[in-house]
Amino acid sequence: MKLRPTEPHPGAAMEPTGDPMKDGVGAAAWADREDRYDLTHDGRPRIQPISALSGFHVDDRDPDPRGMTVIAADGESVGTVVDFWVDLAEPQVRYLTVQIEGGDPVLLPIGYARIKRGPGEIHVQALFGKHFPDIPRPAAADKITLLEEDRVVAFYAGGYRYAEPSRNEPIF
Repeated sequence: MKLRPTEPHPGAAMEPTGDPMKDGVGAAAWADREDRYDLTHDGRPRIQPISALSGFHVDDRDPDPRGMTVIAADGESVGTVVDFWVDLAEPQVRYLTVQIEGGDPVLLPIGYARIKRGPGEIHVQALFGKHFPDIPRPAAADKITLLEEDRVVAFYAGGYRYAEPSRNEPIF
């Protein structure tokens, strides 16, 4: 693990020695869950992009995130939502697919997205623009394993602490 003790005694707190968001330590740590797909009762991958499904649509009363611009915590426009993923077992949106500028698509967990209907923007406070190319990606374009889910979510969670050095300091 890329950590070192902050004091020279047993039980001392540990601090990251590399990039904690990429290394998966501290606030960006993930559980080593099984690298398999979570399946529905009938054997289909539980979480899939809506573009791969039939019979699903966005209700007229809800905003359709496709086409919305994604804005990082530093105000940088990082890309556009091109798809979203639904949980077939609990019909709800789980991820947005963001086509980042100059790169491959990445997943944005819905819990880290703040949708602004008026301007058609989605704000992400956890990460700065420079972090989006490093977001872990699933191996398949249309399904995600339990381990891949943990790694994606941990990256965003770690951003709240490690994306900017000042976030690593006490509030008071």
